[in-house]
Amino acid sequence: MFEYITDAPNAPKAIGPYSQAVIAGDIIYLSGQVPLDPKTGQIEVTDIAAQAKQVMLNIQSVLSACKLSFKNVVKSTIFLTDLKNFQTVNEVYEAHLGGVKPARSTVQVSALPKGAQIEIEVIAIRT
Repeated sequence: MFEYITDAPNAPKAIGPYSQAVIAGDIIYLSGQVPLDPKTGQIEVTDIAAQAKQVMLNIQSVLSACKLSFKNVVKSTIFLTDLKNFQTVNEVYEAHLGGVKPARSTVQVSALPKGAQIEIEVIAIRT
């Protein structure tokens, strides 16, 4: 009934018992991505802009494995450990979306996996 994406090329492996994405008909749910380097499985950058860029690249890789792009994203949720980074993240996020403006929520959280400063999850639709 569902298709599970568990080994998207150029995306970091899941760090727990979950799929990188689940395809349910025309709706695709991507698990949250933290700024893991796909080659090392570790966070290699500490700057928030660089972490946001890695997260967006990871999302792009999972979307690509689902034969989608950012044009298919209809909703995203951004988790930040410090809302003071909102503007910087917003700039990186917008640059990667190429004019697409999905619905979005942004929340501050106390901690993220592996000490990340940012995590983003998205929902996409096949059109």
